[in-house]
Amino acid sequence: MSSSAPPVSPVTTELSAQIAGALDRPLPDDVVEKAKHHILDTMASVVSGSRLKPGRMAIKYIRGQGGKREATLAGTRSLTSAVNAALANGMMAHADETDDSHAGSKTHPGCSIVPAAWAMAEREGRGGRDLLQAVVFGYDICGRITKAVGVHVQPRSDRSTHSIGGIWGSAVAAGALAGLDVRQAHYLISYTAQQTSGVSCWQRDEEHVEKAFDFAGMPARNAVAAATMVAAGFTGVMDSLSGPHNFFLAVARTADPEALIEELGSRYDIMTTNIKRWSVGSPIIAGMDGVIHLIKTHDLHPANVESADVTIPASGLRTVDNRHMPDVNIQHALAVALVDRGFTFAAAHDYQRMKDPEVLAMRERITVGGNPDWGRGKAIIEICTRDGKTLSHQVDAVRGTADNPMPRSEVEEKARDLLEPIVGTQSTSRFIEGIWNLESVGDVRDLRPFLQADGR
Repeated sequence: MSSSAPPVSPVTTELSAQIAGALDRPLPDDVVEKAKHHILDTMASVVSGSRLKPGRMAIKYIRGQGGKREATLAGTRSLTSAVNAALANGMMAHADETDDSHAGSKTHPGCSIVPAAWAMAEREGRGGRDLLQAVVFGYDICGRITKAVGVHVQPRSDRSTHSIGGIWGSAVAAGALAGLDVRQAHYLISYTAQQTSGVSCWQRDEEHVEKAFDFAGMPARNAVAAATMVAAGFTGVMDSLSGPHNFFLAVARTADPEALIEELGSRYDIMTTNIKRWSVGSPIIAGMDGVIHLIKTHDLHPANVESADVTIPASGLRTVDNRHMPDVNIQHALAVALVDRGFTFAAAHDYQRMKDPEVLAMRERITVGGNPDWGRGKAIIEICTRDGKTLSHQVDAVRGTADNPMPRSEVEEKARDLLEPIVGTQSTSRFIEGIWNLESVGDVRDLRPFLQADGR
């Protein structure tokens, strides 16, 4: 091995400094508020996902591994190591289609970053303010890394943007909470680069189990492993982002390393990250927004629906057209919404209702088409009633996106729907109160009891 290393690149120098100083930089008030929305939304997704197949399998697996009692497995009374908790809670967060997404980087930031940061905050006894700072920083790096690697502009890339963005965002958040200094941050970057993985074959996963691992469990686990190893004294390469055999040469067809640090501290990617109002595949949400709007506006009842015609972008329709899972089948999801006059998390995951005669009869009245010229987030809904009316609504910006954000009240409403059936009304209220006042929480472990459930 050569005794002289190449000079450290400006990108690595800046990123390492940002990791070491991430907990010290003040955040604008609107960024803090948005971060609270995403932490609440993600942790509610974690708890709800504990009862779905990917979550149940992750819990069973981690309980078999044991581990030092550092962090909670949400939805249970079990404690395990931070690395194990990040894996399991990440898989729970992406156990279905409930977690947030960032269109610009083609990632789901929250499902890996928040579980990784939460596990590290518990391990280190960190307070809510530190958690907020770390999560925001994680979203910033997650939003930039896929652009730096170039995969965000490759629609048919075999590299998975979700895994790449997830581990880099999670690693810098975990590293900041571990209290790494600048030199250790250099090593963290190298361990993160070595563990970056993910190929797009997850699209063939029909049970959402490997997908939950690929999008969230794996990147969260790898990130916390990197942070805790470096904190324990592991050393490494000072600059894995430049020089011979560097990260970008290994994974990128076209690379823009400067994009990784572009506007850090002035552009906050969490502000352009979307929260899902409905627990369904993203291409369904605009149609669901429109149907729910018509139901509420016109007091629409299922017996009075003669037919419904829904148009969404053709690219999205290919993903959700008559799929076998209820939360990614647009015809089924809209039929349930029209029958129930609303839509809940429980309804999104009720496989039995895919055979319900009333739902099947409503599906027969629904036609869904795809417009090849539309981008994401648009839908046109037209419902003809049996008393001769034609009701229509156009959605141009999905609820929960930057162009049509959900207020605190709607984020809380969604979180209650996810949390209350598992941890109960009282714990749900206490947890939500803690998130809304996160800066005042001296130790994130104080919120642990509100994520736990009896009998698990």
